[in-house]
Amino acid sequence: MQLHWHTEPLLLCSILIIGWAYAIFSGPLRHIFFPEQVYAIGPSILFYLGLITVYIAVGSPLDSIAELFLFSAHMTQHMLLIYIAPILMIFGMPAWLLDSLILKLRARRILNLLTNPLCGGLLFTFVFTLWHIPSLYEIALIDKRVHIFEHFTMFSLGILMLWPFLTLSKIVPRRSFPIRLISIFLLMVGQLPVFAFLTFAGEPLYPTYAWAPRIIDLDPLNDQILGGIIMKVINMLFSLSLLGLFFYQWAKNDELDIIDTSPVNKKVV
Repeated sequence: MQLHWHTEPLLLCSILIIGWAYAIFSGPLRHIFFPEQVYAIGPSILFYLGLITVYIAVGSPLDSIAELFLFSAHMTQHMLLIYIAPILMIFGMPAWLLDSLILKLRARRILNLLTNPLCGGLLFTFVFTLWHIPSLYEIALIDKRVHIFEHFTMFSLGILMLWPFLTLSKIVPRRSFPIRLISIFLLMVGQLPVFAFLTFAGEPLYPTYAWAPRIIDLDPLNDQILGGIIMKVINMLFSLSLLGLFFYQWAKNDELDIIDTSPVNKKVV
């Protein structure tokens, strides 16, 4: 087993260019385009942690293990690209930087459409399900270009899926609390078919992993079941955490509205 950190020009250049552009626009050029804004240290740290997470997912030895040996490692890759990296990068984009970028690219209308939970959620669920069809999954393992495209779709659609719940943007903002709660519940339900397909198949579904040498004491079927469990546990932790947070915030907002509109707080003319 040869484990190495990837140094492909496309991967390294993509990460370095994105990191450089973020540094330039949030640093030196901030004084030109956003003179009233201060440098956001916290968001910057989160953004770069997101880039590091992307590299760990697709550039560390985890990628070699995921391609050649363990389905559960590949699912761990997907969870890093779908949840961890997008969350860090979404919170790493200050509203002033994100909104000005959206306006300059004239992307407000298309982002409003793509980040609509009905559109983004359906796209993510459909593509995520599609990639786990054995024939397509095997093609991605065999062809590096297809594998890169698979990871790109996981990451980009992960951002679209998470945007309505977490974005800091003011011009393409988070959706209302009822829409958020319904959307999160439906996303949980949407992953159930893939989870059931992986964990209750009764046999290994992907020949690459069925015939791969065992680098740990885990047979192909149990490795596949473990991958399904990793997927569902991460999804449930994320979804239930957001459901609880949004219920709490919604209740607090309603409580504040009641206080503000109570007769005691009204001025007598």
